[in-house]
Amino acid sequence: MNTGSQRSMGGGVHDVLDCLKRMHSENPNFYFAIRGDHDPSIANIFWADAASRINYTYFGDTVVFDTSFRSNGYKVPFATFTGINHHGQPVLFGCSLLLNESEAAYIWLFQTWLHAMSGRTPVSITTEPDGFVQKAVSEVLPNTRLRYCKWGMFRETQNRLGHVYQSHPTFEAEFKKCVNGSETIGEFESRWRMLLEQYHLMNDDWMRSVYDARRQWVPVYMRDTFFGELCAEEYEGRNLCFDGFLTADTTLQVLIKQYEKAAASWHEKELQADEDTSNALPMLKTPSPMEKQAAKFYTRKIFMKFQDELVETMANSATELEESESATSFRVAKFGDGHRSHIVSFNSLETKASCSCQMFEFSGIVCRHVLAVYRAKNVLTLPSEYLLKRWSRNAKGGAILDEHSMQETVNSQQPLTIRYNNLRQQAIKFVEDGAKSIHVYNVAMTALQEAAKKVADMKNQGVGITQGGALANGDHPMASGKPVEEKVKKIQELTAELENTNKRCEVYHANLLAVLKDMEDQKLKLSVKVQNARLSLKE
Repeated sequence: MNTGSQRSMGGGVHDVLDCLKRMHSENPNFYFAIRGDHDPSIANIFWADAASRINYTYFGDTVVFDTSFRSNGYKVPFATFTGINHHGQPVLFGCSLLLNESEAAYIWLFQTWLHAMSGRTPVSITTEPDGFVQKAVSEVLPNTRLRYCKWGMFRETQNRLGHVYQSHPTFEAEFKKCVNGSETIGEFESRWRMLLEQYHLMNDDWMRSVYDARRQWVPVYMRDTFFGELCAEEYEGRNLCFDGFLTADTTLQVLIKQYEKAAASWHEKELQADEDTSNALPMLKTPSPMEKQAAKFYTRKIFMKFQDELVETMANSATELEESESATSFRVAKFGDGHRSHIVSFNSLETKASCSCQMFEFSGIVCRHVLAVYRAKNVLTLPSEYLLKRWSRNAKGGAILDEHSMQETVNSQQPLTIRYNNLRQQAIKFVEDGAKSIHVYNVAMTALQEAAKKVADMKNQGVGITQGGALANGDHPMASGKPVEEKVKKIQELTAELENTNKRCEVYHANLLAVLKDMEDQKLKLSVKVQNARLSLKE
């Protein structure tokens, strides 16, 4: 699509804006912006909630910009920025309504999104093969690797070459085999020529354009860049975050409700994955210390991916080819499949290795070929540089603020939204850790009570209540210029709400201790009954 288009959604846009304004009033870190606010019914809207902005600090290395809801009969021209968390689950980085599509509109959208993400650019981004999007990425994210959605390329090819698909039922399978099954550039080039010759497409303009764009969508050309891809087919053709929540009949009036339901669902699934990972170590399949190391480091799903690679080393042999002062090269091949091999370069002094398959560069998980060389060279544990924190159990652990942000914490003129964001990031992590066991919970509650007392003491002294409290001009794209007094009142209301929440937590804490005591009493009574039953049996 290379021509602009415009939709008018009438009063539904006002309903969306009202919801977004409410969300921002409830949470200053909820970000939204409008392009074309002189007529909201044909405006473009972007929003990102606080969780999306925080998650981006952990998992914003690779992004998917999904515009599949713009077409395919959907009533709502919806688009999303998404990513992948440490459990391999989809995570949201922002949403938009694209009522007015043009090159300038997409540039605005990407600029606005980047601003909401504090200006941190991703390593890679995957999008539909769209001229407007390509232009926006090149202008706003010039150092980010752009990849076209492979499923989108397959779909568009089927639309353009429908007659070939109908007259040659084998074409689709051969086409996908050429794209997905080629392990080297040379292999892809050879298969591509054979495909064009077999189906008489040597002079086809569409296939020529597809080939010209090969470096932006064919996997073998993209493997030197991190895309965090674990299973490409798992989400092909589906929106990562909203599949099952939006349908072709979804209207603007119900969009935000479905958005909130989806957000709750993602959070619940992540908490469940956290719990599954924390409860116990997964079953090991080898006596390797490396497998035990990985089981303690990775989340459960990522460990399963690593474990598959480690087990495969049993069927792969590493043959030394040549040795130099800096590295030794190995040829690694599966038994019985010697014609398919990979070259691994190994530095024994630093225990570093790189493989021609580039799996680590692409997904962040060490491949079976490198692991086979490690096994041959008796390397028992993974070097730290091959253990990416973004795949770890502790992916959200530790400080996420950079040095500049830490310096800003002592700046009294810092905008309220930044202070709110910094505090909220730390609080979310505190709550997630504190709820995982009763022992940690007790420590967390004690710490919260002490912190609440210190904050109350500072309030009573009247220190810094209004200083730097007003939102900076332009800090939020919908900044209304409300008087400082009103904003101070809002801060005081939020502080009172925090105190009430703390009191409720204390009550919950007391109730929880009472329940635990009752459980201990029941356990003791049951133990006595069991002992009496055993004595009766002996008699």
